[in-house]
Amino acid sequence: MQKPRGTHDFLPSEMAKRRFIENIMRQTVENWGYQEIQTPTFENLKLFTLRSGETIVDEIYEFRDKGGRALALRPELTAPVLRLYVEKLQATPKPLKFYYFGNCFRYERPQKGRFREFWHFGVELIGSDRPEADAEVIALASSVLDALELRGDLHVGHLGALRSLMRDLSEEQKNAIMRFIDKRDDEGLRMYLEEIGAPALEESIYALIESEDIDEARGIVGDVPALGHLENILSLLSELGVSYKIDFSIARGLEYYTGMVFEIYAERLGTENQICGGGSYRLAHLFGGEDIPSTGFAFGFDRVVMALGDISLPPQKKVIVVSTKEARVEALKVAHRLRRHFSTNIDLMGRGVKAQLSHANVIGATHAVIVGKRELQARKVTLRDMMTGEQEMLALDEVIERIR
Repeated sequence: MQKPRGTHDFLPSEMAKRRFIENIMRQTVENWGYQEIQTPTFENLKLFTLRSGETIVDEIYEFRDKGGRALALRPELTAPVLRLYVEKLQATPKPLKFYYFGNCFRYERPQKGRFREFWHFGVELIGSDRPEADAEVIALASSVLDALELRGDLHVGHLGALRSLMRDLSEEQKNAIMRFIDKRDDEGLRMYLEEIGAPALEESIYALIESEDIDEARGIVGDVPALGHLENILSLLSELGVSYKIDFSIARGLEYYTGMVFEIYAERLGTENQICGGGSYRLAHLFGGEDIPSTGFAFGFDRVVMALGDISLPPQKKVIVVSTKEARVEALKVAHRLRRHFSTNIDLMGRGVKAQLSHANVIGATHAVIVGKRELQARKVTLRDMMTGEQEMLALDEVIERIR
């Protein structure tokens, strides 16, 4: 029997690395005042079709439960967070600052950096559309990278600039054009513009996409509010020392994004090098709530782990209690006490003392606490440093202090 395609098995060494990275990310966002929330692994299917249309059904894991209710494994976490907000938190003073870490599911062809089960780490700031709120979310994403010592290229844009070029088109046509841009499908975009009778837009769209500063963009779309808002955000990022590149080609593909958008790209990941994406959006009203602005991002956690490669984890104290047969009961008591302070193992295979010490090296124990006839008589234990081989008979309280 094999695991399902597009999923992972994580061995202890890989889990240790993932937890180390996760804890750095958690601590960083908590330092910025974000609080953790958790939503169900599956939601009502309508939560996702309301946001993305019925076509998303082909891309997700959807099913009916025994009561005939249409459900889906969550493909992302922004919609569930806003559903939670509408259901329980609308009257709470703003802004609300949340973070989450969880597994998501999409039915797509597995490839490097793209899986059917994957993990997202993200934040949502609900209740403000001020430049300070947008700048905080971007700066926080940058701070997560700094904390991980991971290099990434930050690209920032604003959907309002692109949408201002399409002011005479229907929402359906605008959204279709944004999807072509998001997918970098130049030929598809060209054909679609001809199909809807707007081929003249192609030159302006590509001129904007290729522009790299606000003044150049103003020369193409005029002095639209979106550019003023983006300019304020970028000014704040510069004051905070956050490096960025202006990029009007970012479309994000999801129709609920309304304003600022950004993406972060990491080295060493090939074509699937985007590790973070986010922006400002309005989604709560789709779920029956008030029309309220929000800004957020999500890191593709698996890609972050891949981008970091081999990292050195902080050394951990790992103890093994070694005993002779006659000291077995006392050794169990010693291990029970040590487990209040350290990761502690004890032989469960009936090995002799020599074999137990050999196994200590196999599991990477940093210290061995030996209990034998001599130790029983002295009412002490022997502490051996597995790195140096030095050992000393001590009281158990002294052992605990020495290992610390």
